[in-house]
Amino acid sequence: MVRIGNLDLGEFPLLLAPMEDVSDPPFRAVCKTQGADLMYTEFISSEGLIRNAHKSMKKLDIYDDERPMGIQIFGGEEDAMVQAIDVVSEANPNLIDINFGCPVKNVVCKEAGSGMLRNLPKLLKITEAMVKHSKLPITVKTRLGWDEDSKQVVYLAEALQDIGVQAVAIHGRTRVQMYKGEADWTLIGEVKNNPRMHIPIFGNGDINTPEKAKLYRERYGVDGIMIGRAAIGYPWIFREIKHYFATGEHLIRPDTDERVNVCLQHFERSLTWKGDKLGILEMRRHYTNYFKGYPHFKEYRTRLVTTDDPQEIRDILTEVRSVYKDIQAIEQGASLEEVDYNGCD
Repeated sequence: MVRIGNLDLGEFPLLLAPMEDVSDPPFRAVCKTQGADLMYTEFISSEGLIRNAHKSMKKLDIYDDERPMGIQIFGGEEDAMVQAIDVVSEANPNLIDINFGCPVKNVVCKEAGSGMLRNLPKLLKITEAMVKHSKLPITVKTRLGWDEDSKQVVYLAEALQDIGVQAVAIHGRTRVQMYKGEADWTLIGEVKNNPRMHIPIFGNGDINTPEKAKLYRERYGVDGIMIGRAAIGYPWIFREIKHYFATGEHLIRPDTDERVNVCLQHFERSLTWKGDKLGILEMRRHYTNYFKGYPHFKEYRTRLVTTDDPQEIRDILTEVRSVYKDIQAIEQGASLEEVDYNGCD
């Protein structure tokens, strides 16, 4: 049984990775219904939180039907990170996660996210101060290291555990790699199999099929798997992995009717949470992924992303349902490189 503090996550939890501009409540809702066991907010700036910035505060919205939920924060200054804990705690998450993994330039240049991997003493000092200040469990998301010459994650994970961090999720790339190449889980396995480690270790990076999830679970011995890009437009990945773990068989992939239904659920929740204008705008990134591999879908996508009328969008999706009603599984979908995502996971 995997536990973070008093939080019971079951035998082998599947986590939805925190992704900027993706992991909002509407997206999390559809992932939860498809089997995600633990989810996180988009990462939130500690500076924005202590200054009560609207965009940062809005990201604190969590709902009871999403739980268990973690709120992820990032920053490069100890005072701001510690003060942010008080703000975050008011939202009553189940845990607080620290982002030491985001590779995006405008985060790294502030010595935050994976930028902190160039200064491990400072990283550990900030984390220890946060652990001492927080009444909630503190967890960490990180990468293998800054570059090929500084893969220090085995040492880092042990040091984080020693100062009180209660779980570590590791993306199998360095910061320099960004999202290029194949994720290397070898060091993730070394962290997990370090005899001194006793906190949960979650692996992240390139898990996009049930077979790969099972293979990596068995090969590297991790306590759970964190899924990011593969869930964008395809929240069914969680239920498919769980079914494969339990039976060794594949679920039938969602047909057009189910894809349209879930896309509409996502759309309606987006309107409710963000309002019509922003909800419509931010849903535009998702349509291609919901219908990935559908022939001649470009025409429908063009219409979906050029209208500001909610009812017209509903009508277009209804038309998609009708036109593609005989299309069932799109075998294996497209490659991860085709996913329209540029945020952090």
